[in-house]
Amino acid sequence: MANSVILEKLEALKVRFEELGQQITDPEVIGDMKRYVRLNKEYRDLEPLMAVHDEYRNVLSNLDEAKRILQSEKDEELREMAKEEADMLGMRIVPLEERVKLLLLPSDPEDDRNAVVEIRAGTGGDEASIFAGDLYRMYSRFCESKGWKTEVTGMSPGTSGGFKEIVMSVTGEKVYGTLKYESGVHRVQRVPKTETQGRVHTSAATVAVLPEADEFDIELNMNDVRKDTFCSSGPGGQSVNTTYSAIRLTHIPTGIVVQCQDEKSQIKNFDKALTELRTRIYNLEYRKYMDEVASKRRTMVSTGDRSAKIRTYNYPQSRVTDHRINLTLYHLPSVMDGDIQELIDKLQMEENAERMKTIDD
Repeated sequence: MANSVILEKLEALKVRFEELGQQITDPEVIGDMKRYVRLNKEYRDLEPLMAVHDEYRNVLSNLDEAKRILQSEKDEELREMAKEEADMLGMRIVPLEERVKLLLLPSDPEDDRNAVVEIRAGTGGDEASIFAGDLYRMYSRFCESKGWKTEVTGMSPGTSGGFKEIVMSVTGEKVYGTLKYESGVHRVQRVPKTETQGRVHTSAATVAVLPEADEFDIELNMNDVRKDTFCSSGPGGQSVNTTYSAIRLTHIPTGIVVQCQDEKSQIKNFDKALTELRTRIYNLEYRKYMDEVASKRRTMVSTGDRSAKIRTYNYPQSRVTDHRINLTLYHLPSVMDGDIQELIDKLQMEENAERMKTIDD
């Protein structure tokens, strides 16, 4: 039996899809590049749903025809064929409706954006910094496997290796929509290199994934931004500690501070710092949106709550546990080498399953 709510939503979207098809061929729209890109993206996003819509309507139509034959036909052979057809088509209805429900889920408008990933050492002293370095390597390997571009915009090395803090930008397809599940507190349980008696210690690092803001997203008044220059520190060649190429920007109204010393050029460092500043200001509003969404759901695996303990990496047992969905994997080495797609897939499935419950409301 067809779901009338699903059919109603599909028909409304079909009308919108046809409207978009006409608009993106309109010379006036083509001449407005910003509008054309927006409408073309909406059209492309609807294409998979329209393909399932056509299949769903075709199955419903054939099912109705098979039932009509069963009700009116007296030839037993034809009735038997119609019954087999109706049974077969009936089994296709539920899987198709599940596919439609999944495609009907409204996507987070930020999912297509690039991202800024910041990793900070938490409790655990030097071991926490080393772990932060391990997480940076894990995400770098994962991004590499996805064909994404990464660029470190700021770092503070740990005294015994790793990082007290490291910030990188990630550019690619649907970066934020994939990495947003990584925001939160990551905990490691292992014997630190500095431990002489072989005892397992627990340390932590915090990961924050921010959707990168475009220039037109934030109207930034440069009168509200204080710019400071200073000498770069750390490895980097003869210019380090001799030229004032590093940039620190402070947004006075919010108190947000960003800095960049990755480039030898002050201008390049300023551009990178400004991009990150826009992203962090934009993120303040985005956090309000996420908090509002989370308050309406029983469970939200991608809230990005930095204080929430989301995952534990246990080295003695080669175990990784994601506490949001009670998932445990026993191939820690490959995870730390960047193989985290399975974790992200399971988190997306759990969130989608929860969100699908609202489709029939």
